[in-house]
Amino acid sequence: MALDMLVVDDSPVTRKMVRRAIGLCGLEIGQVLEAGDGAEALSRMAEHRVDLVLADINMPVMNGMELVERMSADAELSKIPVIIVATPISEQRIERLLDIGARAYLAKPFRPEALKDLVLEILGRGESHG
Repeated sequence: MALDMLVVDDSPVTRKMVRRAIGLCGLEIGQVLEAGDGAEALSRMAEHRVDLVLADINMPVMNGMELVERMSADAELSKIPVIIVATPISEQRIERLLDIGARAYLAKPFRPEALKDLVLEILGRGESHG
C-alpha cells in the first residue's frame, strides 16, 4: 500500500530535499503534500488523508512543537505518526517532542535509507524481501 506523506517545513528548498529523499528511499509512496508551517499542515490534513507527517521544528505561524501538540489533542490526527526532521537539537528537546506525541526525530541532513528504516519501524512494517 502506497504511503501518503505530508512534508512540513518553512523552507521550500528543504521541502524539495526531503521530497527527493522520500523518492529515493525505496518505499512505495503515493501522494507527497507540502506545507510551509504547522497551521498550513493542519489545513492540508483536513483536506487530505495522510499516513505520515515529516515536520521541521522552527517555523513561523505554528512551529513543529505546536503542530505535534495540536495533532496529539485531536482524536483522528493523533493516529498519524509525526517524524520531526530538523537540524540537530538537544536531547531534552527530543524527549519533550516524544513526550507530547512525536514518534521519532531524524537529524538533517539524513540519508534516504535512514528515513526508510525509521518509517518501516514506526509503521510496524518489516520488509518481506531483501
